[in-house]
Amino acid sequence: MYGAGQGNLADQTRIGSVYHNLGIVNGILNVEAVRIAQEKFGPRTLTGDEVRWGFEHLQLTPARVKELGAENLFHSINVTWDNHEGDGYVTFQQWDGKKWNVVSDWIAPDWALLRPIIEKSAQAYATEKGLTLRTAADAETVAAPGTN
Repeated sequence: MYGAGQGNLADQTRIGSVYHNLGIVNGILNVEAVRIAQEKFGPRTLTGDEVRWGFEHLQLTPARVKELGAENLFHSINVTWDNHEGDGYVTFQQWDGKKWNVVSDWIAPDWALLRPIIEKSAQAYATEKGLTLRTAADAETVAAPGTN
């Protein structure tokens, strides 16, 4: 895009920086969540609740990530109503004095260790704040347009 003179980033040295890449990934996630929600609710302006549903059904496999041109920006993201973190794959980078270099393969989190910690923390927070935890049925309930 920038090689063809079609980009609008004034400081092109930022292309590929963490901030630039984060913007690209956030754009992909937002567009894909809306696309998924529109597949279910129709190609129209969506409600916030419908977009929430789209995000909670975001399924971006490594193949889809590659198809979107985002390979190496993120591994995959598969979000559900009770797991907003997706798959959680990470890579590590190292600064060489001029730029960041990826120095690891994609690493999956140890969900068997982490998930019970997350659940316990969520339950404690909900109890402290007097909140009711959502259920799968709650997550599938979407308010009709004009009601939320």
